[in-house]
Amino acid sequence: MTRPTPETLAHTARRARAAADPTLDVDQAGTRTATPATPAVRPAAATQVSGAGSLVRSLEALDVDVVFGIPGGAILPAYDPLYDSTVRHILVRHEQGAGHAATGYAQATGKVGVCIATSGPGATNLVTPIADAYMDSVAMVAITGQVARPSIGTDAFQEADIQGITLPITKHNFLVQNAEEIPRVLAEAFHLASSGRPGPVLVDIPKDVLQAPTTFSWPPTLDLPGYRPTLHPHGKQIREAARLMAGARRPVLYVGGGVLKAGATDGLRRLAELTGIPVVTTLMALGAFPDSHQQHLGMPGMHGTVAAVYGLQKADLIVALGARFDDRVTGKLDSFAPDAAVVHADIDPAEIGKNRHVDVPIVGDAKHVIDELIVAVSAERSGGRTADLGDWWTQLNDLRDRYPLGYDEPSDGTLSPQYVIKRLGEIVGPDAIFVAGVGQHQMWASQFISYEKPHTWLNSGGLGTMGYAVPAAMGAKVGKPDTVVWAVDGDGCFQMTNQELATCALEGIPVKIAVINNGNLGMVRQWQTLFYNERYSNTELGTHKHRIPDFVKLAEALGCVGLRCENAADVDKTIAAAMEINDAPVVIDFVVGKDAMVWPMVAAGTSNDEIMFARGVRPVFDEDDI
Repeated sequence: MTRPTPETLAHTARRARAAADPTLDVDQAGTRTATPATPAVRPAAATQVSGAGSLVRSLEALDVDVVFGIPGGAILPAYDPLYDSTVRHILVRHEQGAGHAATGYAQATGKVGVCIATSGPGATNLVTPIADAYMDSVAMVAITGQVARPSIGTDAFQEADIQGITLPITKHNFLVQNAEEIPRVLAEAFHLASSGRPGPVLVDIPKDVLQAPTTFSWPPTLDLPGYRPTLHPHGKQIREAARLMAGARRPVLYVGGGVLKAGATDGLRRLAELTGIPVVTTLMALGAFPDSHQQHLGMPGMHGTVAAVYGLQKADLIVALGARFDDRVTGKLDSFAPDAAVVHADIDPAEIGKNRHVDVPIVGDAKHVIDELIVAVSAERSGGRTADLGDWWTQLNDLRDRYPLGYDEPSDGTLSPQYVIKRLGEIVGPDAIFVAGVGQHQMWASQFISYEKPHTWLNSGGLGTMGYAVPAAMGAKVGKPDTVVWAVDGDGCFQMTNQELATCALEGIPVKIAVINNGNLGMVRQWQTLFYNERYSNTELGTHKHRIPDFVKLAEALGCVGLRCENAADVDKTIAAAMEINDAPVVIDFVVGKDAMVWPMVAAGTSNDEIMFARGVRPVFDEDDI
């Protein structure tokens, strides 16, 4: 039997709505693609099962190949039919690991990631990865067990109102009230998670509902009145954006993660090359436009390149595509790009104008927006309306030449973390997936590894979750087993979720972990150095002074290969040794200096005009040239 995807199910429902309302075509009824193929769907014969059986059958019908989870009392009925299922279950060591693994899987593959937990503490341990997925718009479905319906609200053992707890951090959530709802709710959850602006959806199922007898049949009829994401932009807005682009003297394409979500990277390159406009890619969009491309200014924001930060700051037109004017990009908002008109295209209308006044709002899927902008800009060019960007590029290229990304070698002879990460990227190459934790190592990985292809950079951008890297790398490797996956982690982040390496060892998931071990909570220490008079309160971890833990021994205890590198001469051969090992996870303890800092830097709450190229070094910028 051909299993319908969530898009197939939703398309069938939209066709019915369009048939019922002759004023709607199928696209207006909410389809995610312009003309989707609709395979023949043969409904499954009705089958008598338990609610748990219906849940597992629904996952199978939705083409789920893997779930990450831990069993417990309330969810235990689901684990019995899962035992015989085609769906692979990966037993993690902590529910947070399950959630981040589902996120990493989704980010690497473009599919919906799935995690499972029991009620109470199992469900609440998913709150952090759910919030993380919400902030970064990741398609994830979290399935939790709940105490039996008669016990809800009685403070029963392991009861927590996970629906209420996650209401602000989910795209939608469900409390299933009877077993007959399970197929429909699961199909709706997957459709909601993956369509429009992606995001996490929670499905909470009471234990007695999982145990109840029911009839399973497929496909269900989706019931999502009012949920119709606008995919195709308004033609008038597209034409106005193209007019502004043709007349701008200092335009910038400000590219966010929505371009990756929409699969719009090829169109982005065509648009950029057609217009000659400089491109900046946010932390969530690295790889959407090749780092090596001459038009790429780099990453904007707090630790962005000088050229990217000033390009936005001095622009007369910003074309924002799938970005949300995050505070880490804008700096002090009221001083951000004061002379720029703004075209803001986003599939989520709530984002447009939320942080920055917008002159041309465009609601739509980034792929459709970019494709239609290409047509409109081409029409402008055919009419002889083309911007002259020669002076703009002269100024930006001068900034790139004067303020390239770089670093100073540690004066005390210790290993430079930037050198380690730079060599890692050069040796491993652009086809690998790099997953970062949060902190200095994350910023260095974004700066010193070249991202040439989409979906090769995964990180926790919006929430900044320490502990993200190891389980997310695990999920990415499960989703892309033939791709090399490296996690670049800090010694602080690594100690939060490294137990998932036991999962990797036992499940045959050979991820590779580069621990950038500076003995401290590095980014916090950097702020203490710069803003707290070098009063290092509670940031030393003991991984240098006491070697507690010893990361090589810890790796071996978790079933991995452990390596250590402490000097520059050994970096290349240590990375090469790790690359030769493909039958077990590998952990490299790179012991680096503790005083390295991330530069450039815009201090929190300050204007982008106050960017520092290095400590005590502010870029010299002649505003008269602008």
